[in-house]
Amino acid sequence: MEISIDILAMLFLVAGLAGFIDAIAGGGGLLTVPALLAAGIPPAQTLATNKLQSSFGSFSATLYFVRSGLVRLSDMRNAIICTFIGSMIGAELVQRIDAGILTSLIPGLLVAISLYFLFAPQVGQGGGTPKLSDNAFALTIGTGVGFYDGFFGPGTGSLFTVGFVAIAQLGLVEATARTKVLNFTSNIAALMFFILAGLPVWKVGLIMAVGGFMGARMGAKVAVTKGRQLIRPMVVCISMLMALKLLWEQNPQWFQ
Repeated sequence: MEISIDILAMLFLVAGLAGFIDAIAGGGGLLTVPALLAAGIPPAQTLATNKLQSSFGSFSATLYFVRSGLVRLSDMRNAIICTFIGSMIGAELVQRIDAGILTSLIPGLLVAISLYFLFAPQVGQGGGTPKLSDNAFALTIGTGVGFYDGFFGPGTGSLFTVGFVAIAQLGLVEATARTKVLNFTSNIAALMFFILAGLPVWKVGLIMAVGGFMGARMGAKVAVTKGRQLIRPMVVCISMLMALKLLWEQNPQWFQ
């Protein structure tokens, strides 16, 4: 597939901005998927290429958060394992069963998440008593959201974040850091299936990966320094935008 240098440069910049946003609140695919489609890449290859480049961005943010001491991978071992397994199962089943029911439910769930972060006054301050043990959280949230990411995907970061805030009772910055660890885990698991199917456009994906890696590192740094005052409004905005995008795709007549 031949793509001009100008378009590759545009995709690099889009990936950088998406990586920056994704490291803070998730939702970078709102920018990268339409950009890849606009570049003339077929839908299946677009999804695979987007997963390739986003894996580098989530790795970059994870690395920054780990080095900053916000998260220890040893504390998340079981959640990482469960997320990986869940994502692999989802990526396998999406090839066999209809995702229609899930796609119709997720916009409402994203709206609920945005309203939760918008109107719950104490959300994201942390310090409360966890509602599940670490192992129970790994088995339910890790496996469940990992499955969702492998099966469908949009809003995965928001789902992980609200899980860490509402159930694990973490502060928003720590929740964001842990979210990126599990985001990276589910990305890698799903990417394995795309690679085996020969779907990623490697030249495009790797160029975007460089931009996404740089953008995600900057976004992770901003998340650490600005913290709750930035993460909370971004989660609200990104969740609402993803919900509107999905509703528009499912019901275009509503927007005419």
